[in-house]
Amino acid sequence: MLPVKHPSEKVQEYIVANNLLSKGNRVLVALSGGADSVCLLLMLRELGFDVECAHCNFHLRGEESQRDENFVRTLCQHLHVTLHTQDFETKAFADKQHISIEMAARQQRYGWFARLLKERNLTDVCVGHHRDDNVETLLLNLIRGTGLKGLCGMKPRQGNVVRPLLCLSKAEILDYLKKKGQTYVTDSSNLNDDVARNKVRLDILPLLRQINPAADANMLICIDNLNEAEKMYQYCVDEFCSAALDGPSELDIATILRAPSPRSILHELLSPFGFNRTQIKDIFHSIHTTGKRFTSPTHRLVVNRDQLVIEESHTQQTTDLHFSTLPYTTDFTFEKNVDIAYFDADLLENKHLSIRTVQTGDRFRPFGMKGTKLVSDLLTDLKLSLFEKEQQQVLCADDEIIWVIGRRSSEKYKVTAATQKVLKVCSAFPPTAP
Repeated sequence: MLPVKHPSEKVQEYIVANNLLSKGNRVLVALSGGADSVCLLLMLRELGFDVECAHCNFHLRGEESQRDENFVRTLCQHLHVTLHTQDFETKAFADKQHISIEMAARQQRYGWFARLLKERNLTDVCVGHHRDDNVETLLLNLIRGTGLKGLCGMKPRQGNVVRPLLCLSKAEILDYLKKKGQTYVTDSSNLNDDVARNKVRLDILPLLRQINPAADANMLICIDNLNEAEKMYQYCVDEFCSAALDGPSELDIATILRAPSPRSILHELLSPFGFNRTQIKDIFHSIHTTGKRFTSPTHRLVVNRDQLVIEESHTQQTTDLHFSTLPYTTDFTFEKNVDIAYFDADLLENKHLSIRTVQTGDRFRPFGMKGTKLVSDLLTDLKLSLFEKEQQQVLCADDEIIWVIGRRSSEKYKVTAATQKVLKVCSAFPPTAP
C-alpha cells in the first residue's frame, strides 16, 4: 500500500508538474480569510515561496466583511507578510454595469490584482480553488449548457492566475489547518443555498454521493479525460480556423464546410467577435444565402458569395478629398493612381461638389463608356463585398455622380484637348482597390 502523501507534498508535486510557480519569483496570494486562502498562504510559505497578500472588502456582508479584513490583517502581521487591502462599492458597480453582484465582484477583484502585479513587480496571483470547487464548476457549467471547454473545469493556470490547490480536497485543506492549529473565518453566505454554487455544494453533491460515494472522484476523472479530449479538439480547430482565414476579416465557406464539425469551427471563429451560440447556429443555416446579415454588439457579418465577411460596426469613415486646379498644357502628366481623378474644371464651374455614400439606383457614365451604368453593377463587377458597397462613397457635382471614389471617374467631365484648366482630386482615405 502506497504511503499517504502530506498535503504540502502533493501541492509541491502539482506545482512542478504543471510548471506553475518558480522559487525565484514573488507572487500574490488572494487572501479572503477563509480556510482555502489561509491554507494556500501557509502552504506556499512552507514550500519556500516569496509571497504578498491581497484582501478585497466588497462590503456586502456588513460587520462580517470588516471581521474578515481584521482577521487577515492580524494573520499577515503575525506571519510578517505584506498585505494589500482594497475597499469596493460592489453593489453600486454592479448596478452601473448592469451585471450580477458576483460578476461585479469578480471584475473588481481581478482588475485590482492585475494592477497590483504590475505595481509590485509580482509574477502571478495565486487563488485557493481546490478539487471540490472543480467538481462544482463542472456541474454548474453542465446545467447552464456549455461546450467542451466549460466541461474541462478550472485550469491550473489561466494567464497569470494560478491554482496550486486544485490537487487537494476541501477535507484535506481543513485537516491541514487543524493540524497546524490555524484558525480561519467562515463566509456565512457560503451556507446559504440561494446562490447557484451553494445549491450545488449543499444540496446536489450530497445527493450524488448517496447514489455513488465515489461521485467526486469519478467527476474529476471525467474532467481529466475531457481535458485530454479538448487538446485534440483544439488541435483540429486550429488547423481549420487557420485554413479558413482568407484575410483579417474574410472566412472561406468551403474550408469551413470541409471540417468534421463546421458549426464548431464557426463557433471558434465567430464567438471572439461577440456572436452568440444561437446566432452562430443561424449563420450556419444561412451560409449559402448571399446577402444575409447578422450583427453582434461589436461586429456585423454578411454572407458574400463564397465568404463570410466580418467588420466592426463603427468602421464607416468619411473620405477626405483634396482639390487643386492646374493649368492644362500639352505636356500635362496624369498620374496613374485610382486614388486620383482629373476633370475639366470649367465644366464643373458653379456646380456644388459634395461627398455621399452610394444610394440605390445611382447611375453615372463611367470613363470610356457611351451609356450610363448602375453604380451597384460597377461595384459588383469589381467583386466588392456588401459591406464595401455600403461604405463606397461618391463625389457629386450638384446631384450628378462624377467619381465613384477610388474606383472610376465620369466620362462626361473628362479632360479633353479643349480643356484649359484641370481639377485634380485626391482621396486621402481611399477604399482598397481590387
